[in-house]
Amino acid sequence: MIGLRAGVVNSIVVLGAHCDDIAIGAGGTLLTLCSAVPGIRVDALVLSGGGTEREDEERAALAAFCPGADLELTVLKLPDGRLPAHWDEAKDAMEELRSRTDPDLVLAPRTEDAHQDHRGLATLVPTAFRDHLVLGYEIVKWDGDLGRPVAYQPLTTEVAEQKVRLLQEHYPSQRHRPWYDREAFLGLARIRGIECHAHYAEGFSVTKAVLDLGTALHARKG
Repeated sequence: MIGLRAGVVNSIVVLGAHCDDIAIGAGGTLLTLCSAVPGIRVDALVLSGGGTEREDEERAALAAFCPGADLELTVLKLPDGRLPAHWDEAKDAMEELRSRTDPDLVLAPRTEDAHQDHRGLATLVPTAFRDHLVLGYEIVKWDGDLGRPVAYQPLTTEVAEQKVRLLQEHYPSQRHRPWYDREAFLGLARIRGIECHAHYAEGFSVTKAVLDLGTALHARKG
């Protein structure tokens, strides 16, 4: 399998419709990035859960998932499951975030996600981050909407295990959900690992990417 590198990644934006979306979809990637780039800038925006126990969970969780990072988290108070009715507030928050950051990478939900909040957020991302590499993460849930990723971040066994441990530790409000368990999270990571010749991995969709193969070929000839 051909590996493509994103170049220098010193700043990322991570987006979630709900507290725990980011950690479920890209927690292993965050752990990997923050370990590889100490002091990396992480700007996180979550649309719902502000002012509740969910916000407290999210702040503690992202601090754990982004060790050593320069992390700034904003959690809004939009009602869960009602993003289409609060489009203007979500759009304003996205544009405000874009006005103060120019990230090397954006992690966000997939546009194919069956949940209306995830899908709505995903469609907003390219309206603000138009010239950025956006990786769409997946969230395992009862909708059965998992697709075929086109990009993978391999995870070491240690990182995969740490991701699951942090998910169980920092989101007690979600433990009652029948799909929120170790087997589900590691099972999906194992399947994505098989698909990219790794043991564990996180899978992502990519709507648009620009290659620079000419530079790569020139460097090889030189």
